[in-house]
Amino acid sequence: MSTTRMAVPHDVTAARHDVDLTHVHWRKSSYSGGANDCVEIAELDKHTAVRDSKDRDRRPLLFSKAAMRALVIRIARGPIGERCV
Repeated sequence: MSTTRMAVPHDVTAARHDVDLTHVHWRKSSYSGGANDCVEIAELDKHTAVRDSKDRDRRPLLFSKAAMRALVIRIARGPIGERCV
């Protein structure tokens, strides 16, 4: 069974102040409830922006496409704290 390597740390960063996120389309999971207690994502050209729906004034994290793909794959496989064998 092949394993997906998690992206190196520099593949995730806080959004720079010069990244304009004012007109991006933020979306959250259909599994989230009515409360604002989830994360929201926005697809950008080369990155995926991720923010906390409770703290929208904080700069979001920017994941490279590869880092976001690796994160989603790991989440789908089960608890991230467990080691892949």
